[in-house]
Amino acid sequence: MLTGTILLIEDNPDDVLITKLAFENNHLLNPIEVIDDGALVADYFEGKGKYENRNIHDLPALVLLDLKLPNVSGLQVLDYIRNNHLTSLLPVIILTSSNEDKDVISSYVLGANSYVQKPVDFYEFTAAVKSLGLYWLVYNEAPQGRQGNG
Repeated sequence: MLTGTILLIEDNPDDVLITKLAFENNHLLNPIEVIDDGALVADYFEGKGKYENRNIHDLPALVLLDLKLPNVSGLQVLDYIRNNHLTSLLPVIILTSSNEDKDVISSYVLGANSYVQKPVDFYEFTAAVKSLGLYWLVYNEAPQGRQGNG
């Protein structure tokens, strides 16, 4: 099992809580780091601002990204991640309430590894998180030297 950090980029505190509970309920105990503003993602990866004490060499094992974020959209965040040589190979899962075709297509064009619409029901959401966690943190083979160890 990959033991790295999960980076959750989500501005809704209820969705953050539900996501953390869903991971916990499924015994996926990776640490979860939360960023609630797309404008802070570059600071996180570059170890600037409030993230200056973080070891910038410890990349997350998995990024869960909402599309509807303040200041910088999820699609802009995805573009930043894919165009940064340090983060370009990180697994990025879009986890959003949007089911609009344009969002799905744009996400894949920009390099998302997966697109999951958040189920409204907590039990369905927990099942979706279990599947995501098992696949991306247990079964998926990350490129050597590029996986997070956060």
